[in-house]
Amino acid sequence: MFLTCEGTFGIVPATADYSGPGDFHAGYQQIQGINLGYLQIEGTQMFALAQVLSDLFKDIPRATISKKMETLNIKSRRCDLKELRTLKAIRSVPTRAVKCSLISKADLEALCTSCESLSPRR
Repeated sequence: MFLTCEGTFGIVPATADYSGPGDFHAGYQQIQGINLGYLQIEGTQMFALAQVLSDLFKDIPRATISKKMETLNIKSRRCDLKELRTLKAIRSVPTRAVKCSLISKADLEALCTSCESLSPRR
């Protein structure tokens, strides 16, 4: 179900390293046939919740996703300015975005499993 995507998209490399406090790198991963950008933060892949909702769960009402997240005790966290700029650079969030929430890969997997019966067959 989860495949790491190698290669490049446009001018943005598939993986980019950033140094300094709060080191992280960015890349793309294919989840259920959809390329999602991620940030690797302290060893955990984190995905932009906005992209997850718009690309992966586009046919499921956001209220339903919110209820599923609450039931599964999935917490999102706000990204900082550096992380937001990186997500914009890899086109995971719109350039006009002023904030973004992140969800871990483990939580995303649990959410995908929980929502399998809700989405139309691909």
